[in-house]
Amino acid sequence: MIQPPLPGDLQPAAGARNHSSLAAMGAIALLATSACGTKAEPTEPAVPVEPLFKDAFQGTNGRSCATCHVPEDNFTLTPDHVARLLATNPKDPLFAAIDADDPGAETLTFEHLKKGLVRVWLPLPANMDVIDDAGNVTTPPDRKIFVWRGVPSIADAALTAPYQLDGREETLEEQAQGALTGHSGGGQASKAELERIAEFERSVFSSDRAREVADELASGVEFGEVSDVEAAMELSPAEERGREVYEKVCASCHGGANKATIVDRAVHDLAFPALKPDGTVLFEVPAANPPIPVLAAQPGNEFINIGSAMENFLVQLGATEHESFTKDVSFPAYRFRFYKDASRAEVLADLPPALPPGDPFSDAVDPDGNPITGPNFFPQFFTTDPGRAVITGSPHDFEAFDIPTLRGIGRTAPYWHNNISETLEDVVSLYSDHLLAKFPSLTLPGEKEPDPDGDIGPPEALTREQKSDLVAFLRRL
Repeated sequence: MIQPPLPGDLQPAAGARNHSSLAAMGAIALLATSACGTKAEPTEPAVPVEPLFKDAFQGTNGRSCATCHVPEDNFTLTPDHVARLLATNPKDPLFAAIDADDPGAETLTFEHLKKGLVRVWLPLPANMDVIDDAGNVTTPPDRKIFVWRGVPSIADAALTAPYQLDGREETLEEQAQGALTGHSGGGQASKAELERIAEFERSVFSSDRAREVADELASGVEFGEVSDVEAAMELSPAEERGREVYEKVCASCHGGANKATIVDRAVHDLAFPALKPDGTVLFEVPAANPPIPVLAAQPGNEFINIGSAMENFLVQLGATEHESFTKDVSFPAYRFRFYKDASRAEVLADLPPALPPGDPFSDAVDPDGNPITGPNFFPQFFTTDPGRAVITGSPHDFEAFDIPTLRGIGRTAPYWHNNISETLEDVVSLYSDHLLAKFPSLTLPGEKEPDPDGDIGPPEALTREQKSDLVAFLRRL
């Protein structure tokens, strides 16, 4: 992420396991989404909700921005809210057919919505196709796919552009229009109406500290010179230790004044291996032990494959000990072909790549002695969400998502783009157990607790106390 532009139009910064030694390479740095305090501190004054945000536009399905960005729930969509509303008012516009489990069913059900998930339709870039297990092109005639995603809070939106989990909207005005069209079935709003919605969204902050950052930027302070607004926080000993863990581990990607800037490019770059046309990773030759992937230079890429889509693939197979919050609902299963350009003549990569014959969990190697594996360094049959790749058409963006700010994270459960973790404890556990081993600098010293998956995959990166302390700090952030 880069320094956000400043107001008047304040627009911010852009923001499993392996049965072999490949697991240590397959962990991707966790980027949690969304925090509540263990101590009382000044809370953000209530912001009067803009009527254009609260009330539905004419000619829509009755939904407004506030239908899914619920003000009393920190402007996000919580499973508890959905369950209460379904029990008390099943005819509420939230329960539109577009977000039913099967929009064409005679009787609509909303199991995904009850997990806080909404259906998002996305057009395929001109240089992509959907393919089946055998590699045959199966792209729908309208060249659209859908994914299930959680609803991010609008809090601190003044600090974290671009918008949506895949960064497909550059401005809040575009984000508002996209929601009006895609989720409310409405038409084009006027420029003035979109500006009013965007101005309101820029006024919502997770804390007075976040507002202070925005005020400093608005006054002309350079992004890198903004005050450390968390420095004066009165922390308990556990929270103070948690801040130390945060600075050593989380701040690599959740750094900067907005708590959403990649500051350790070496960590970021390790998540972008170069790929062969069959979608498998290109390794250095001669083969080393452990194998060394060739990295694809991505200096301007502020998104990252953190492993949350890969984890959901494992959840769908029942192949992970992680207790996923969304394990009881199904997700789409996709494979994609990426081409050099819109002519779709020259293939760049098939992702996930076709598995080698035989046991997919065996240590298959190529003639050079390097492993045959996809960008997650683990056998993967399909993806439940291609992430940023369906916006850019780049195979390097496969399963990559935007980096959210961690301010306010304790108040926006569940977590990740697909709501697979119900609590902050679950997030940090997944972070430690599955996603950090690829980066030795992010594995902290200390005696680790027994790994719940035994000898499969990498060891824990954090001790039990480090995880508990980190959660305590995140709840205050």
